Amino acid sequence: MESARSALVIKSTGSWYTLRDDASGQTVTCRIRGNLRLKGSRTTNPVVVGDEVTCEADAGGDYVICDISPRRNYVIRRASNLSKESHIIAANVDQALLMATLRSPETATEFVDRFLVTCEAYKVPVTILLSKIDLQDPQAVADFHAVYESAGYRVMEVSSATGEGVGAVHELLKGRTTLVSGNSGVGKSTLIRAIDPSLDIRTGEISESHHKGRHTTTFSTMYPLAEGGAVIDTPGIKGFGLIDIDDAELWHYFPEMMRTAPDCRFYNCTHTHEPGCAVVEAVERGQIAYPRYESYLKILDEDEKYRK
Repeated sequence: MESARSALVIKSTGSWYTLRDDASGQTVTCRIRGNLRLKGSRTTNPVVVGDEVTCEADAGGDYVICDISPRRNYVIRRASNLSKESHIIAANVDQALLMATLRSPETATEFVDRFLVTCEAYKVPVTILLSKIDLQDPQAVADFHAVYESAGYRVMEVSSATGEGVGAVHELLKGRTTLVSGNSGVGKSTLIRAIDPSLDIRTGEISESHHKGRHTTTFSTMYPLAEGGAVIDTPGIKGFGLIDIDDAELWHYFPEMMRTAPDCRFYNCTHTHEPGCAVVEAVERGQIAYPRYESYLKILDEDEKYRK
C-alpha cells in the first residue's frame, strides 16, 4: 500500500484498525492520527467499521489514518445510561438486521424499539430477524409479528440449527453491506457462518445459569461474502441508549405514530396527555400496538432522567 491511499475500515479494536485498500484489496493494520480524536470528542470511537478513510505512512513507515470521509449514515447508541458520550456501531451500511429471540435468551421489547428508532433517525433500513425460531413459542411468535408488522417492519423467522430462513436471509444480503446486531446469544455469528461456512467466526453457547449469551464477537468486523456484499458482525449489546434525539421529535421515528399524528387536534401534540390525540385513540382501539406505545413513554421518561 502506497502513501496517502483511500481505504475501507473492516475491523476496529478500539486502538488498532484493519483497512482494506480500495484499489489493490491489500489489508494493513494501523492507528489513527492523534488530532482525529478531537473531531469525535463526543464519541468513544472516532473511526468505525464501514468508514472510508485516507491513510498514509508516517516517518517510521507505519500507516496512520489521517482523514475520514463524510458518512452517509451510521447506527449510534449512548455509551452508557448516564454517559454524555456516544458509541457508533458501524457506518455507511445499506441495511441493518436486528436479531431478536423471545427466549434463550429473551430480547426485551424496549431494546428492539430503541434500535429501530435509531435506524429510523439515521436512515438505515432495518429488518427484524426472529432467531432460533425452532425454540420459540408459536403464540409469542404470532404476537411479535403482529406488533412489528403493524408498525411497518419486515419480520423474518430464522433458525441456524434447522436451516429455516437461512436461504432467505442470504438473498437479502447479496450485493449489500449489512450490519448484523442484537443482544449476546441471539445467534448473530452462527447465522453468518451458516450463510457462508468459509468465514472464520467464533460462536458460543448460552449460559445455563443466567440464560444469556456469552460474548464471542469481541470487536466489530466486516466480512466479505462469496456472492457479493459484506456483513458486519458486532459484539452483543446489552442496552441501547438513544443519543441526540429530542423528546419533541421522538415520535417521528415510530412509523405508525407518524402515520396517525396528523389527525391529532394539536400540531405540537406530545401524544401523552393532550385531548384529541389521535395516537392515544389509536392505541386504545388497538390500531397501534400497546407495547410500542409503552416503549415510547419509557424512552421519554428515561430521557428526562438523563437530562437531569
